Amino acid sequence: MGTDKLILLIIAFPLLGALLNGTLGKRLPESMIGLLGTTMVAVPFALAVAIFMHLNGVTIVPVLKLISMSNFNLDINLQVDSLSIWMTMIITGIGSLIHIFSIGYMNGDNGFYKFFTYLNLFIFSMLLLVLGGNYFMTFFGWEGVGICSYLLISFHYSDEQKGIQNSVAGRKAFIMNRIGDLGLLAACFLLLSKFGTLNFHEIAEGLQSMTIAKDSQFIVAVTLALFIAATGKSAQIPLFTWLPDAMAGPTPVSALIHAATMVTAGIYLTVRSNFLFELAPMTKSVILVIGLATSLVAAFIALRQNDIKKVLAYSTVSQLGLMFVALGLGAYTAALFHVTTHAFFKALLFLGSGSIIHANHHEQDITKMGGLRKYMPITHMTFLIGTLAIAGFPFLSGFYSKDEILAAAFTSNPVVYGLVVFSAALTAIYMFRLYFMVFSGEFRGNEHTKHHLHESPAVMTMPLIVLTVLSVLGGALNLPGLFLTSGTHWMSEFLLSSTYGLSFIHEHHLEVGHALTIMISTSVMTLAIIAISYYLYVIKKKPAVDEKDYTSWQLVSNKKLYFDELYDALFVRPIEWLSGRFLAFFETDILDKGVNGIGKLAEFSGGQIRKIQTGLLSNYLFLMIVGIVFFIGYFIIYFKLWN
Repeated sequence: MGTDKLILLIIAFPLLGALLNGTLGKRLPESMIGLLGTTMVAVPFALAVAIFMHLNGVTIVPVLKLISMSNFNLDINLQVDSLSIWMTMIITGIGSLIHIFSIGYMNGDNGFYKFFTYLNLFIFSMLLLVLGGNYFMTFFGWEGVGICSYLLISFHYSDEQKGIQNSVAGRKAFIMNRIGDLGLLAACFLLLSKFGTLNFHEIAEGLQSMTIAKDSQFIVAVTLALFIAATGKSAQIPLFTWLPDAMAGPTPVSALIHAATMVTAGIYLTVRSNFLFELAPMTKSVILVIGLATSLVAAFIALRQNDIKKVLAYSTVSQLGLMFVALGLGAYTAALFHVTTHAFFKALLFLGSGSIIHANHHEQDITKMGGLRKYMPITHMTFLIGTLAIAGFPFLSGFYSKDEILAAAFTSNPVVYGLVVFSAALTAIYMFRLYFMVFSGEFRGNEHTKHHLHESPAVMTMPLIVLTVLSVLGGALNLPGLFLTSGTHWMSEFLLSSTYGLSFIHEHHLEVGHALTIMISTSVMTLAIIAISYYLYVIKKKPAVDEKDYTSWQLVSNKKLYFDELYDALFVRPIEWLSGRFLAFFETDILDKGVNGIGKLAEFSGGQIRKIQTGLLSNYLFLMIVGIVFFIGYFIIYFKLWN
């Protein structure tokens, strides 16, 4: 079977799963629903691996010619290259594990079939986004992902305790993403006006044939619009506050959104548009600054969050910031390498947190946990490895991918390098605070919860084990060229080989001495932070401080730098006030009264006209004669005056 047919099947399977579970799921047993939903993602993963094994260059798969004019073409097509197939394997591979985990986590939920319907639909939308051969298809998938994320975040909208909170979180994500979506829409219109097409390869080839100067107004406008879109989806300053609130959704949703799919869409869009960004050094500088600021701000906020999922959420925002730092430095493959390893260990950490929450009767406050190591040995070991990986522990996946970004920063600017190292240090600090507070010491929750603590079932722990293996071995995908003579930077070479534009970008690899210096220094820093955290939380048994006893910096971190309060004061309250005024004045006094007035006028005029409907033939004849006399008189006067 050819690539064109296989790629269509990859997209069709999740859509079919959504349709089947959505229409028949209410009458099917949970085991059948879970098996169907998981199969419809696992099969596309197998097909994607098959394409990956035989990938040869770039393949455009035409589906439908939507509009064809002399100066304007809009096609529905797919593009298969190293970038799209790599993202497809991440989405379907991690997605399959999350589906398996969801079977156990959502067991007994009233909306079980709807949950798997939404998950399949989410995967379908994400596949459209990364496999689309033009910005139109990307936008279609982009919007689909936004709708599905809203449905999944606010999934438990009918919950008695948190239903309103869940609904508000979903609405917040939806609205903030619409701001970013406007940027993508603007970029599409700009590109159409210039090139008459939205196909990636045609725009890239058009740029080669045109003499467009770097940082020209057109290029800056397009790239800034694309970056605004990426800012919304990938939660960068200022459009990042929706992501932590998205934790209102079930934990598998958090893993799906935060690990390998939705939040990486902005990274994918930037890498896919590399041929545009390489002509816009000014935009790349903006990306660098925003990425650095986001990474540092989110890492600082994560230091004193007590909700286990909120810590991981701000960790995701911080790691995304590091990826944008790499993009701002032009290190596209380093950003994608960190996207890949982050998918492994962040999915592991989120699913691990789901296992912890499941065992703690849905308690998420880490100050009410502790000592879970002896109750949940598998979850403990897998969570520990995920924590070590994200902290950059030597020879785990995060160690190699972060060092790629550090290397790019090292060759660019010492200040940027220092700030990235500081962000990496903060990552290790808040992650080991989280780990030790959850798994070491004595249990701090109530006796009822303690009595029921247990390891999660195999359907939940099996995905954790698989992700643990990937978090350990994932760094082998892109080993640095220190001692090996072959097989190094394999992932970079693969992505560069058949992704349009990237093949023209020359990557600078550090000399062995500089590379070793970075690796050794970051390893020593990570080990020192682990040792200090162990001393504080295990040996000294540092107590969980109540939020009311926080110092000033701790309070600022816990309150998320008051971003939500600031946005509430600047945007939410003024809009609500303005809406209230419009309701009182425009809608009530003008629209309502105007519509009611028209109705009353019609009623009054009808009542008056009705009075002449007497039913007497003599009256009707009289009125007819009056009318005839009137018209004859009108025409006589008209002709006398004008002729």
